[in-house]
Amino acid sequence: MADFIKPILNEPLKLKPTMPVGPLRDTVIFPGNSVPIISGRPKSKAALDVAWNSDKLIVFVTQKNSRIEDPSDKDLYKVGTVCLIRRVVKNPEGEYTLQAEGMARVFIKNFTQIDPYLEAEIEEIPELYERSDQTEAQVRTVREQVRRFMELGGSPFFDQNIFTNWSVFSYTDDPNQLVNTITQAVDFKTIDKQQILEMVSAQERLQRLSELLAKEIRIMEISQKISSQTQERVSKITKEAILKEQMRSIEEELGGGDSEHQEIKEFELKIKKSGMPKEVLERTKRELSRLAKMSPYNPEAGYIRNYLEWLTDLPWKLEKQPKVDLKKAEEILEEDHYGLKKVKERILEYLAVHKLAGKIHGPILCFVGPPGVGKTSIGKSIARALSRKFIKVSLGGIRDEAEIRGHRRTYVGSMPGRIVQGIKQAGTVNPVFMLDEIDKIGADYRGDPSAALLEALDPEQNFGFSDHYLEVSFDLSNVMFITTANILDTIPPALRDRLEIIRYAGYTEDEKFHIAEKFLIPKQVVGHGLKKDQINFSDLAVRSIIREYTREAGVRSLERELSAVMRKVARKIAEGDGKKLFKITPEVVHKFLGPIKFLPQLAEIEDTIGMTTGLSVTEAGGEILFIEVTLMPGKGGLLLTGQLGDVMKESGQAAMSYVRSHWLNLGLPEKFFQKVDVHVHVPEGAIPKDGPSAGIALTTAIVSAFSKIPVHKDIAMTGEVTLRGRVLEIGGLKEKVLAAHRAGVKTIIVPDDNKKDMEDIPMFVQKDLKFIFVKHMDEVLDVALVRFPKPVLNKRIPVSPAFVA
Repeated sequence: MADFIKPILNEPLKLKPTMPVGPLRDTVIFPGNSVPIISGRPKSKAALDVAWNSDKLIVFVTQKNSRIEDPSDKDLYKVGTVCLIRRVVKNPEGEYTLQAEGMARVFIKNFTQIDPYLEAEIEEIPELYERSDQTEAQVRTVREQVRRFMELGGSPFFDQNIFTNWSVFSYTDDPNQLVNTITQAVDFKTIDKQQILEMVSAQERLQRLSELLAKEIRIMEISQKISSQTQERVSKITKEAILKEQMRSIEEELGGGDSEHQEIKEFELKIKKSGMPKEVLERTKRELSRLAKMSPYNPEAGYIRNYLEWLTDLPWKLEKQPKVDLKKAEEILEEDHYGLKKVKERILEYLAVHKLAGKIHGPILCFVGPPGVGKTSIGKSIARALSRKFIKVSLGGIRDEAEIRGHRRTYVGSMPGRIVQGIKQAGTVNPVFMLDEIDKIGADYRGDPSAALLEALDPEQNFGFSDHYLEVSFDLSNVMFITTANILDTIPPALRDRLEIIRYAGYTEDEKFHIAEKFLIPKQVVGHGLKKDQINFSDLAVRSIIREYTREAGVRSLERELSAVMRKVARKIAEGDGKKLFKITPEVVHKFLGPIKFLPQLAEIEDTIGMTTGLSVTEAGGEILFIEVTLMPGKGGLLLTGQLGDVMKESGQAAMSYVRSHWLNLGLPEKFFQKVDVHVHVPEGAIPKDGPSAGIALTTAIVSAFSKIPVHKDIAMTGEVTLRGRVLEIGGLKEKVLAAHRAGVKTIIVPDDNKKDMEDIPMFVQKDLKFIFVKHMDEVLDVALVRFPKPVLNKRIPVSPAFVA
């Protein structure tokens, strides 16, 4: 037998990032305690050899199952204790007998080596505590319980030697040291000791230790009472029977097992009623069996209980639903929303297919349009028309894939994703499920949530949707998914391919007026505690609010301004104003809402040189934009400002190239651009702008600046221009036309290829505006400029592709 002892240096403990790991069976070591250990397994001895030959430090971690002879990293708990090996004795049989002193608790982040010995990356758990009356009270309670425990004689394995220096034990200021010392000494169950080792809060550790001591003391007291009552009848023959009787009496006195048994029965009843598929049922029963065999104090019991609650609370059966009534659905849509004729028509077609087929396997509807046009509210109307529950989940700003698919159960605080949470909230397997703001999903190192949505929104796959937390398939094929977005550009192509796009172009002034009368004003009257006969809006007052205090595609700002008027009236009534009826006229509107916020955008603009009116589409709907061009002494440079995107900058460069190559037709000197710089600016520079549809507006402004010919003030234009002067088709015509109509434009120049889109423009808007369809830039200049530039050779010369090149 060899005996080795190394001297110990009194230096601060310095832990290496990685350390050898020694598995323990049915033993937990706490810091500040010296424990004898016998080690005979090859991996354990190899780890001890490495530690002994370096800094004598090793991490001892308890096995979850003591019967496993060769444990892997999955068989060990995640929290252990760094121990200093004080002494090692190698026996002739090959076993090591050592004395290990616990130094610090550590969290095992991951195992870096399995063979020939276990090695892990660790992180120290600090022994912190907060001085408070609560902590002091807990410390005193534990000390009294230990004294009582010792008076009763302790357990058979109670280590009295640990309390030899009772004065130090009684008056230590560190509650963590107190917990470590007592828990090491008392023969608690291994799982209970491990639980205390893993706890970080000193108050929680004291509370758990107090509960365990209280249970031990009560068992010992009951045991003594039973022993005294049955002492006369004890004999060698009846010893075994009496011990069984003692155990039964202890269980009856403690009342243990009743609540756990009742909980298991409740789960069994919920499982029976749930209607789970066979695969899910088998998985649920296995987890319930594990819970039934597990101690209620086992930390994993809480995780299993939470998991079972999710599985049993989810709706698995499809309840019988009433048939779709298309007439009722149409009435509901008309009742809840004004206008949106094409949108309602497409929704009714969708519901008609659902009625005939019984189950929708078509694409998912995606409502795209500016804010405040009724995308979310029409989803509620669809649910009402189908007699289904409505659930809305906002996806804006989500960057973690786990928000969609859920967190795996290995994580603390894990839970299912938002889709499964929504299904549980609805309490039915076939709700109308709205995924709001799908265009605002982000992505980072935690995954791409939009990729996780591919399975959920694919009718061919979502019958077996996999949530990481549930770990079983969930059928989403009965769910009617609806998505909303402001723009399509940010939606990934693979996801967009699964969606059927229904566009909301925004409301005209007339539509906003009817929406205000039919929906917004009655809603605000009720919301502000008023009565219908106390307030009356004139038609001019409503139109004044729409024109002078709002400029939007939807009606949210309109509703806010109406609310502001209502608040003024409500205050006057609350203060005891004698009026019985408040009549809201344009004058009253100006008094209540203050100065006009939006003047007609073209009212003060005269025919101007180098300035044109273009049209664009943003997330908030259609907008008009002014394009200004000025010339400065220079060397032929082109400067583009106004926070323009790459595509719009290229349009500006193409416009400049067109003007330079057509100098003869435009009546310009041959070298007109060599001594000047051109500055193109689009005002409202804080707003990003992009797209090719401002091409003809940019070209017209540049031609006007060089030719000194003004542009008509009441003409707006949209269209992409090529180097040869062809005017190409653009998108979003309806939104642009509505924006021009709101701004007071009289004439709009539109590409000839966009004639087909005119059927989407309301008839009263078409009557108010003059549309000029063009194929070439010459036609644009003929209309937009006060006069066409006089060609250098008194006639227009066609420019060949070779010359342009």
